[in-house]
Amino acid sequence: MNIIICIKQVPDTANVRINPETNTLVRDGVESIINPFDMYAIEEGIKLKEEFGGKITVITMGPPQAESALRQALSLGVDQAVLLSDRLFAGSDTLATSYALACGIKKIGDFDLIICGKQATDGDTAQVGPGISVWLDIPQVTYVKKVEKVKDSLGKQVFRLQRMMEEGYEIIEAPLPCLFTVVKEINEPRMPSLRGMMRAKKAEIIKWSAEDIKAVPENVGLDGSPTQVVSIFTPPAKQDSEILTGEPEQIADKLAECLCDLL
Repeated sequence: MNIIICIKQVPDTANVRINPETNTLVRDGVESIINPFDMYAIEEGIKLKEEFGGKITVITMGPPQAESALRQALSLGVDQAVLLSDRLFAGSDTLATSYALACGIKKIGDFDLIICGKQATDGDTAQVGPGISVWLDIPQVTYVKKVEKVKDSLGKQVFRLQRMMEEGYEIIEAPLPCLFTVVKEINEPRMPSLRGMMRAKKAEIIKWSAEDIKAVPENVGLDGSPTQVVSIFTPPAKQDSEILTGEPEQIADKLAECLCDLL
């Protein structure tokens, strides 16, 4: 089974800063990590490989420093890593990003399964994974919490997936090839081994430009992004709060006073 895992390098959420002039995240001098939800995608891919065999390729689009995220994925047990990096990709929204990743996946070639984290912590749109499936014209299932590989009534290999809902879950069967996005309830990511870290340090990272993946320039970067960030800001710090204590009647009276002060 050939598995492709899409990951993103994001700023550590504890150190997020915003440039007020460009309305973009300040990445210089900020520690970057693999998007936390993508760690569950990596783990699920490795588990499926351990059970069914095959090969795992991890792919990301980003600046040259995103190579460190790929090496971390390699240290966990991924077989191959691909970095899509080009100045033409700068300013890509979710549509342009999903297009570039889909082009990269087409260049990788034969695949049975694509796994993504449910969303990235820096954008929180949850749109890139489904966008990739649309560009590739393959089935997709979001918010997957459990995976089983089974045979349908015709004897074909399909994935039976539990899709998390607000109350309970859906059971969906998807034929191969397909894409699904995972939630943190699906597994517990492993830690890299010393052997894995040594292998990752020496591994070759495949690097492709927009031209290498035959991406149409008008479909990537700012030119390929129909959405624009009008403004972005850090929410103001919460004001000092007070915990009301006492008997229910006393608490109700204090709460009423507080509400009246706000009017």
